[in-house]
Amino acid sequence: MRFQTRLFVSLLLVIGSGTLLSMTVLDGAFVRAERPTLEPAVSQPSRGANLSSQTLFDDFNYSNHKQLARHGWIIRTAPGWPGVPGAIWANTGVSFPADQEQRDNRILRMISSTDGTGPNTRQTQICHQRKYLEGTYAARVRFVDMPTDGPSGDQLVESFYTSSPLKAPWDPDYSELDFEYLPNGGWGITGPTLYTTSWRTFSPEPNWKKDNVFNTSSGSIAGWHTLVTQVAGGKVNYFIDGKPLAEHGGQYYPRSLMSINFNLWFIRDATVKSTVVRHYQEDIDWVLHEAKKLLAPAEVEAKVASLRRRSVRFQDTVPAPVPALVSPCDY
Repeated sequence: MRFQTRLFVSLLLVIGSGTLLSMTVLDGAFVRAERPTLEPAVSQPSRGANLSSQTLFDDFNYSNHKQLARHGWIIRTAPGWPGVPGAIWANTGVSFPADQEQRDNRILRMISSTDGTGPNTRQTQICHQRKYLEGTYAARVRFVDMPTDGPSGDQLVESFYTSSPLKAPWDPDYSELDFEYLPNGGWGITGPTLYTTSWRTFSPEPNWKKDNVFNTSSGSIAGWHTLVTQVAGGKVNYFIDGKPLAEHGGQYYPRSLMSINFNLWFIRDATVKSTVVRHYQEDIDWVLHEAKKLLAPAEVEAKVASLRRRSVRFQDTVPAPVPALVSPCDY
């Protein structure tokens, strides 16, 4: 979710027509990640109706914000970074239009807008409660390259990620795993770019420093995609539409329970010079988490299809810690 800098290249691969760069950054220097000796995550037995005992699934088949909130989601209204200083995080950016491609299906739509100024910038974020760690995370998301109106060219971030709160600068327990699509580039890279990033920790503004490892894949990916993150055995693996993008581990493996989040925000000082308001969209069809169990991308698709065939619109059997953790939606 945080902004990146493009510093050193340690690996160059070709994936389709895009380029994959693997980088490790710690205050502008390489960090050598060591493979941990953690055991693989343990699968959990199923309970009733052939559903995992620890599954979150949401088809986002809602018609209002209250229905969304009843299932543990928070729409951000708290001020603060990231994004344009002074921007408003508004719940008006979340809606549930009918899916034009799938009959009887609804999607969750996030809409963010800007005219380049803080007071007239609206950013959007939703967060699920903080209780997730090892297992499989997946979402079907539609990215866009162009605004629905107004001039194009703003540098913005369209994301699916997990995160824990930062208790203090350089918090040793901080954890964050990101998919971030930048249709107009940013953070030192030009052109449409997908970042996959695993975080060790960071120091927030005004003393911004970070410790993370990230990969980039270049080229437009406007349209629907299935994003999968596997977290087990000291390794984090990222996939898009079944294709592997990155593998991270060592000190970048998550250490604390995280929330599941989506957001749509504008990179600071990187909007086009125009006073005309423009709107951007990010759509979410569904989200799935299978706790303590690895699912291959094909297995994710099969599980979602099975849930939908049985008309399961929402299920949450992932236990929360006792007492429940505070789950702020402001980062």
